[in-house]
Amino acid sequence: MSHTHTAPRATSPAIDVVPVRRVLVSVFDKTGLDRLAAGLKAAGVRVASTGGTATALAAHGLEVDDVSAITGFPEVLDGRVKTLHPNIFAGILARGDRPDDLEVLATHGIERFDAVIVNLYAFESVIAKPDCTPAEAIELIDIGGPSLVRAAAKNHAFAAIVTHPDQYDDFLASIKRGGTSLAERRQLAARAFEHTAGYDTVIAAWMARHAGMEHTAVPDGGEAALPARVPLPLERRLALRYGENPHQAAALYAPAGTHAGLAGLKQLCGKELSYNNLLDLDGATRLAGLVAEPAAVVVKHTNPCGAASAATVSEALAAAMAADPTSAFGSIVAVNRPFDRACAELLLAPGLFVEVIAAPAFAPEAVELLTTRPTWKASVRLVELPAGDPWAVTAGLELRSVAGGMLAQRPDVVADDPATWKVVTQSSPAAPLSRALEFAFTVVRRLTSNAIAVCHGTSLAGAGIGQTSRVDSVRIALEKAGERARGGVLASDAFFPFPDSIELIAKAGIAAIVQPGGSKRDAEVIAAADAAGIPMIFTGRRHFRH
Repeated sequence: MSHTHTAPRATSPAIDVVPVRRVLVSVFDKTGLDRLAAGLKAAGVRVASTGGTATALAAHGLEVDDVSAITGFPEVLDGRVKTLHPNIFAGILARGDRPDDLEVLATHGIERFDAVIVNLYAFESVIAKPDCTPAEAIELIDIGGPSLVRAAAKNHAFAAIVTHPDQYDDFLASIKRGGTSLAERRQLAARAFEHTAGYDTVIAAWMARHAGMEHTAVPDGGEAALPARVPLPLERRLALRYGENPHQAAALYAPAGTHAGLAGLKQLCGKELSYNNLLDLDGATRLAGLVAEPAAVVVKHTNPCGAASAATVSEALAAAMAADPTSAFGSIVAVNRPFDRACAELLLAPGLFVEVIAAPAFAPEAVELLTTRPTWKASVRLVELPAGDPWAVTAGLELRSVAGGMLAQRPDVVADDPATWKVVTQSSPAAPLSRALEFAFTVVRRLTSNAIAVCHGTSLAGAGIGQTSRVDSVRIALEKAGERARGGVLASDAFFPFPDSIELIAKAGIAAIVQPGGSKRDAEVIAAADAAGIPMIFTGRRHFRH
């Protein structure tokens, strides 16, 4: 059997101003409902409403028509069904310039709605609660609300749709002027479709997790399945003065529901954060988070110029700041423990200045010292970063924009296991170097490739970053480390393609090397290390960062 499909007949051009005489109000968020009720009452607007909203409006002195009286049917299924009825939706969707539409309304005794005021169940905030059960989440999946919003937004030529309390004042002002304009209704409709799209995306992401459709990276480095589609509504969280340069507009956006990582930061004081500050913060906090012991990281232009772990976070901070004092001036500092008074006192030393300090929390006395004592007290930004998985709302993916698209990968967050590492030279590293080798290979993960990290103990001594040849990165790292390279260790984020790097490493007095291995010339590189008497470890895992 064949079926023919007739396209809907196009409507005639929309009228401009639509007087608001009758509205439907059904809101989960009751914010501003008092002033909305007062404004509608003052304008003589007739109001239809449901359940709790009707009760709240009546409490504010507004006479309300109950939706059940309009539909001739009570709310059923614990409120799951109340507005889903032709007497409601025909009143919203009827086209004011179509005689046939108006005839249908007249035949069935249906009145038009000139505006719909609806916001949706708080699904996002409910699923954010640690003890939220699937049954609770499912009950907060709104059905009637999105349907009302979409119906009014579709028919914006003749009906206004209001979806947020911050729109109430402008909407009431339009009523006073004689009605909503077509331009206003178009903007409201655009906001409405954004609202329902974001809402559905949050539900889709939750449902994928609930159904077990998300996958996580596998520890052995094998391929992990990636989702075919990643719903991603982005909302602006932080307006920025400009981007990387003053002529570039910029802002921080985050997926709806994200409150971990930089999307959930809490700035305690200081100037507004910049685009470059946020990039540096990302680099600093992600390295600090890789270290289990108390650690501090100092970042300049997205790369660590200092990093250390120690018995206390203040000791780690002292070592990290001392690694490259010149670069540390005007840097970003991150620690992985609460920032205490001892840490603050370290930064009060003459000649020091940092742009941003990030920590899980700040001791009150540390905040008091940093905001009253140094000459840069008004400039420094103190930022608290919440715990939590920042990748949860992006299906476990790290996203990066390219022209016309997005690259996605599992984030490089799986810890390396030194138990799987292999000594490939004739001699093994001395036992006291084990911790330094592990630390160096952790640090090199957050350096820009080609990357080399020289560490003395658990402190970064020199870094070679972003070079087009690995031997150049080795040279820069050793020059930065200077005499501190002697007796230290060197880590590479990828294999050495030629033995020339080993010659430089030997001259600098490096005591041991750790690298992924995997080059066609591994045998030549190992032979060079043996000839120089330098122990070398292969980890079997590369850590490129472009």
